[in-house]
Amino acid sequence: MKDFITKNRSLLEETEKLLNDQIKLEAVSSAIYLSMASWCEIKGYENSSNFLYGHAEEEKMHMMKIFRYVNEAGGHALQPEISGVPHDFSSLKKIYEQILDHEIEVTKSIHKLVDHCFTKKDFTTFNFLQWYVTEQREEETLARRILELFDIIGVEGLGLWTIDQEIGKLGDGGASNAAPTTAT
Repeated sequence: MKDFITKNRSLLEETEKLLNDQIKLEAVSSAIYLSMASWCEIKGYENSSNFLYGHAEEEKMHMMKIFRYVNEAGGHALQPEISGVPHDFSSLKKIYEQILDHEIEVTKSIHKLVDHCFTKKDFTTFNFLQWYVTEQREEETLARRILELFDIIGVEGLGLWTIDQEIGKLGDGGASNAAPTTAT
């Protein structure tokens, strides 16, 4: 039975490989955001910490959606190995600059996948990926908005504290899934 299922699948092996690459990129995103959240928490940036904890969970959810899709389409989703996650950051602004750069990288990867699916006439996977296309536009827009806060408010005096407060007001943006803080 298993051989029949494996032989009779609609997911191309090339598409499966690209989707597994995307799974890894989403897992790396989650790990990096988790590390950034921890750094923010120990530095006293509570709202940024909560935002990034939530964002780490959101990226994990993105990974899991693809993971399940690959398996349901007859492929084999692979748990990626993750290494080289940074644990120290030079500033709050640098974190958000890295986030924007990373989200642009993810967008390009999604676009590559979408283009591949369109070229191969895999319209089922193409359709599945449309959610990610929209999500990536939102992710980039949010990162740009946060970086605008640094330019508008500045980092002098109470600037960083104010920026952190404003990040807490940016709405859901992943923060609603934030890990609960423990009372001390």
